[in-house]
Amino acid sequence: MLRNKIVFIFIIQLMLFSNCHSQNDAGKTPKTASIDRKPAVAGQFYPADPAELRNMLKDMFAAAIPMSTKNMFAIVCPHAGYIYSGITAASSFNQIDPDREYEDIFVIGASHHYAYDGASVYSKGNFITPLGTVEVDTALANKIINSDKVFQCNQDYHLPDHCIEVQLPFLQYHMKKKFRIVPILIGTEDLSICKKIAAGLKPYLNGNNLFVLSTDFSHYPKYADAVVNDKRTANAICTNSAKELVETITYNYGQRTPELVTSLCGFAAVVSFLYISEKMEGVTVEQLKYRNSGDTTNDRSRVVGYWSLAFCTDDKHKLSTNETGFSLSDKDKSDLLHIARTTLNTYIKDGKLPAIDSSTFSSVLKLNCGAFVTLTINGELRGCIGRFMPDKPLYQVVQDMAVSASTQDYRFNPVKKDELGKIRIEISVLSPLKPINSAADFNYGKEGIYMTKGNASGTFLPQVADQTKWTKEEFLGHCAQDKAGIGWNGWKDAKLFTYTAVVFREEKK
Repeated sequence: MLRNKIVFIFIIQLMLFSNCHSQNDAGKTPKTASIDRKPAVAGQFYPADPAELRNMLKDMFAAAIPMSTKNMFAIVCPHAGYIYSGITAASSFNQIDPDREYEDIFVIGASHHYAYDGASVYSKGNFITPLGTVEVDTALANKIINSDKVFQCNQDYHLPDHCIEVQLPFLQYHMKKKFRIVPILIGTEDLSICKKIAAGLKPYLNGNNLFVLSTDFSHYPKYADAVVNDKRTANAICTNSAKELVETITYNYGQRTPELVTSLCGFAAVVSFLYISEKMEGVTVEQLKYRNSGDTTNDRSRVVGYWSLAFCTDDKHKLSTNETGFSLSDKDKSDLLHIARTTLNTYIKDGKLPAIDSSTFSSVLKLNCGAFVTLTINGELRGCIGRFMPDKPLYQVVQDMAVSASTQDYRFNPVKKDELGKIRIEISVLSPLKPINSAADFNYGKEGIYMTKGNASGTFLPQVADQTKWTKEEFLGHCAQDKAGIGWNGWKDAKLFTYTAVVFREEKK
């Protein structure tokens, strides 16, 4: 057993320092970067001339596998020179609806030049290619960086690396709508760190975003060995299991295939993503196209492998394109309910706030996010207060709202000690507000409403529709009259906003 552990550690270390290029630069001080990230491999991996590049992309997309997947939310693409891997890469990008307008496209790769603990998110400017500027969502990039120490902002790590850059011309050529990217370069294959990276990115795996995972497959075995090795690795990814991928990579090295340096140079990007997707239901990973460099050069003595893969869901588990950009794990929900319950009991009994140890919380709970806390007794409302635009992390907002709902809801007297055992807590975590032009744009039953008129404002959470069974107009009328105090028809000339909510509650008492 000990020998197996030592072998595994050696394998992981070998993988880290034997990606597409040597990482002998690890430990050096990176050079100072400019604001916008300029092309590093234009003229080498792909043409630097825009017209020549467009013609090459046109030919590659025409020769690639056409769209054949459904409910696709992530693709695996190679990042080698276009003459070797371009048709395979285009097969992945062909699975994207070119008319689709994504909120963000996350392009994730593994560093080829530097080793560091965590992921570097480029946030100081845009990416430049021969086809123009690719906008980086710098606000979201900085939000991710600030969410957890596993993320950092060292844009210099990105300057020489090709794994993100080579994906961008495909997007520029293929996408008809404007898009923004979040470029993430992972500097380690430590599985514990990859899990933390996954936790930080999980909130953004929703129907609004696309993930592009940049990786080549086997490096430098003979053609026939590469085909066998790469098929085994692709099959492991298609199980949608991080454990299966790790075990398969370990097995590949154990075969001692001559000249095999790595089975998956973007291992860190793929395994980090699998730590997210493996927890989802209804996911399949489709194998689209395989080639290796020997198919282009006819030199089959030493090749690099390339696979095109697509992550998809069935119709039942299709990712929702709501506005939350947000999801909560069962542990996240349990942690928030525990905070609310402990705060409620301690504050009502002793008038003090309990200390919160956030060391075990996911990065999601540390994001600034709005929330409501609702208290009920035997199904009857006992207090409800929330905050839409907080300047505090979610877990602190929930603590604040637990106090407010129990002591500051003007409709009720403060909660008493003898009521604590009867109260049931419900928490609603909110998406950002979205302005709408009229009630026709309000998705009643799925969205909450927030209205303002002058200094008056009021809201109803989405679940109020299920509780009351009102019509849409009754819902708006009651909100205007009972919550905002602007009269039954006040909503008609008020400013209207909608939002969605992730709602969960304690077990019934």
